[in-house]
Amino acid sequence: MKAVVYNGPFDVQVKDVPDAKIERPTDVLVKITATNICGSDLHMYEGRTNMEAGRILGHENMGEVIEAGKAVDRIKVGDMVCLPFNIGCGFCANCERGLTGYCLTVNPGSAGGAYGFAGMGPYSGGQAELLRVPYADFNCLVLPPDAQEKENDYVMLSDIFPTGYHATELAGVKPGDTVVIYGAGPVGLMAALSAQLRGASQVMVVDTHKDRLALAEQLGATAIDDTEGHGAERVLELTNGQGADCGCECVGYQCCNMHGKEVPNLTMNNLVKTVKATGGIGVVGVFLPEDPSAKDALAKHGQIAFDMGKFWFKGQRIATGQANVKAYNRKLCNLIQAGKAKPSQIVSHEMRLEQAPEAYKSFDARSAGWTKIVLRPGK
Repeated sequence: MKAVVYNGPFDVQVKDVPDAKIERPTDVLVKITATNICGSDLHMYEGRTNMEAGRILGHENMGEVIEAGKAVDRIKVGDMVCLPFNIGCGFCANCERGLTGYCLTVNPGSAGGAYGFAGMGPYSGGQAELLRVPYADFNCLVLPPDAQEKENDYVMLSDIFPTGYHATELAGVKPGDTVVIYGAGPVGLMAALSAQLRGASQVMVVDTHKDRLALAEQLGATAIDDTEGHGAERVLELTNGQGADCGCECVGYQCCNMHGKEVPNLTMNNLVKTVKATGGIGVVGVFLPEDPSAKDALAKHGQIAFDMGKFWFKGQRIATGQANVKAYNRKLCNLIQAGKAKPSQIVSHEMRLEQAPEAYKSFDARSAGWTKIVLRPGK
């Protein structure tokens, strides 16, 4: 089969590799029809993780089941399924509590496993023609009859739509709230969509990329251009100096200032500044335990200079971590099927799998107009 293979920093290649296959009776084999490039794939692409050369990338996947293991009961050959990026067993203490992003079974010695991701177990990614799905009865979300018609919507259930929703859940967004979101990338845009689904009265999205801010406006948010570094002041103006009720961090440790320089603590401290006293902050942007390639001395060790005094004095609360996709994907799927949500609005490019190296290069450069890329194996 053909697959996108990580060779090293800034070097991915589409190669012929051995076909994925069923390895355990609880597995299914999926023919991938849509697989996305995620912003967190770029951390590996840039060599900012311990990703091993030779591994297949891709954790945002959907496709058709073409083979099922003997112990698979619910999932059938021919089902169109979307796969949560985090792999769960379904029976450990964390999975039983709905915390499938922190499964204690699939990645021994750690909490949480994922497809094609550094430090998240040995699982191959789905930027390929075929994908092995473990614990398939638990992990597969069987899609409605309009799966092919709305493929670009449903594939977003693998990660960014639930992750954006998770940001609003962590922040505690309630009907009538004002919400500030840092980052107009795919996850930030999905957080903006999710905040409105939850009934927010005003959603503000702060970024420096004008093309992405335009998408935020199309989703009904107020776009705040931070190119001149005055984004925080603008949020305070729009909230009568009080700050937003809730805030979402959707950028992570590689956030940059108006000059394009990485400032790892920038968005976190801006959230402390722009969220009201006693307000909630949800952090889904990736922060790593260590980042040896960072120029910032603290960031090398996964640390930031955080405005703890102001945070404490304002009585704010923070919740963090990756989305437990299965906690949200079925309900969000219902919204897509009912026409209440259309996450595919942010898709900028649909490309053949063979074009992945070009796609990675342009997406990593944040080239204008490159917002969300869907790869199409076999087309």
